[in-house]
Amino acid sequence: MFTRSSALAVAIGLMAGSAASAPQVQLDDPYSSGMWDYHQEALLGDPAQIRFDDRVRVIAPDTAEDAFNVPLLVDATALSDVEEIVISVDYGPIPKILSFFPGDAEPKLALRFKIDQATAIRASVRTRTDGWHVGGTLIDAAGGGCTAPALAYASDDWEEKLGEMHGRLWRSSGRARVIVDHPMDTGLADGIPVFIIRDLTFSTDDGHEVARIALSEPVNEDPAFTLYFDPETMPSLLHVRGRDNNGNEIEGILTDEEVN
Repeated sequence: MFTRSSALAVAIGLMAGSAASAPQVQLDDPYSSGMWDYHQEALLGDPAQIRFDDRVRVIAPDTAEDAFNVPLLVDATALSDVEEIVISVDYGPIPKILSFFPGDAEPKLALRFKIDQATAIRASVRTRTDGWHVGGTLIDAAGGGCTAPALAYASDDWEEKLGEMHGRLWRSSGRARVIVDHPMDTGLADGIPVFIIRDLTFSTDDGHEVARIALSEPVNEDPAFTLYFDPETMPSLLHVRGRDNNGNEIEGILTDEEVN
């Protein structure tokens, strides 16, 4: 006889099979952070549109050996229709690191940032159709990266180098690398105001924007970014333009030959 208990067992079995085949999406914070409830609403909006998703990969060292330059790779290529990636830390004086709008680039970005203490670091990925997907990792750190003055000030010619660009394209592998000389002061060191690059835009020769990065204070001094493209459709050159919060303009061109 097909009883109520056997029907329940079948239903549970079907749910389990469906969960096994679906991506691992969860509602509870995997890092049990005391700050995430606050940050997710402040940075992303409605919590009902936010879910944790292991398809968003955040790759970083377990321990930050250099609090001023912590390497990070965010890879959301397993998701489709990505419009924005917000990278943030739970514990730090300034939680937001940057927003990346991939456009024609892949939803994947390598960067370096300053860390102030041990923390969870998150990549929140907004898709066109179904809200925010969040991945993350934990980084241990002695800290202090956000509250110290830039090292550039030890050099007498730092102002002459301000905004200089270095980098190149590797079209065979679909990579674009750019470094911009800039102190990226957080405003948290005594007597030194905020002085940061606000945005970098990547565009083709005809003016078509292919990607954009909106930077915040925790991005490292002399910001360095690697963007990724489909090698088959990657532009042959990229114009990079930006501006800092003091109105200084940044401009350069990335090609297959290195820019110094």
